[in-house]
Amino acid sequence: MSENFDPNGVGIANGNIFGFPVTQEEANIVITPIPWDATASYGKGTSEGPQAILDASTQLDFYHFQLDKAWQTKVFMSSISKEWKKINDDLCIRGMEYIRFLEEGGTINNATEFSLLLQEMHEAQTALKENLKEKAIVLINNGQIPAVLGGEHSTPLGLIEAFDSQNKPFGILQIDAHADLRDAYEGFEQSHASIMFNAVKNCKNLEKLVQVGIRDVAQSEIDLINESAKITTFFDWSIKQALFEGRTWKSIVDDIIKELPQRVYISFDIDGLKPYLCPNTGTPVSGGFELEEINYLFFSLIEAGKEIIGFDLNEVGTDSASDWDANVGARALWNLVCVTEKSRRIHALNL
Repeated sequence: MSENFDPNGVGIANGNIFGFPVTQEEANIVITPIPWDATASYGKGTSEGPQAILDASTQLDFYHFQLDKAWQTKVFMSSISKEWKKINDDLCIRGMEYIRFLEEGGTINNATEFSLLLQEMHEAQTALKENLKEKAIVLINNGQIPAVLGGEHSTPLGLIEAFDSQNKPFGILQIDAHADLRDAYEGFEQSHASIMFNAVKNCKNLEKLVQVGIRDVAQSEIDLINESAKITTFFDWSIKQALFEGRTWKSIVDDIIKELPQRVYISFDIDGLKPYLCPNTGTPVSGGFELEEINYLFFSLIEAGKEIIGFDLNEVGTDSASDWDANVGARALWNLVCVTEKSRRIHALNL
């Protein structure tokens, strides 16, 4: 971190996240923004999330009570791809036509145009996934911690597969309103609703998927949760009932952490929070958490000795009339960066 950086001064919009004067080569944490929401079936706009969060990020203050000299964290975010944004925007228009077709009772067997769209979507998402995976593997091999800022929740699959390729056991801590365990939702094989289905199916080194806050779920997903030894789900309704009956959030957090292996990847869908914190997310659902409840869970991972190997933040929406979603998203990202940096510092000392 440059000695000229003033953590008490006005945020500088230098193109990097939080305005930090850090290059990719210098960074310990490298964030890849992915402006993609092509498979979103309800609200659109999360492809604009990375840019909105970048714009809002310089408005934060950089003291963090859980991390000494947090502003010295060497974090870098690569540029937002205009090419992928253009591909996304084109597919979004056609994708919404396809969704309307399904909602009006259409079937894919009778629509050649939409069959071609599904194939094109699959090819684009596969290219996006493989591109991210290759980049992430390079970062991991360089001793850097990779992360993703979406976009819809399909975006980090390549990053998760990059960790799996290291042949080291790991777990996923998923904060979400949705289970994301659908098989090829609405025909999209790499849908935002299928990210964890694909991770569980494809990642041989994934020991455990621990889901927290799930409250909008299909019967097929319940069946998979019940059948799979790899998945433990803390449903929002069960958490709330326990709290209503006198349990503390700390005791529930302890139960969550006990289900996780040593190495933890965090996947944070912003709709895991209460809707007033993310009103323009793709699929808001009543219920959920305060941001500080999730921060407590994250930093409790460190207290329990877990190592955070990477993370993603997804589904932050946008509103032309307000920057509220982006503001909350930037703060959620800052906390993810700080907890990951705290983990990195501790485990670097132990090497």
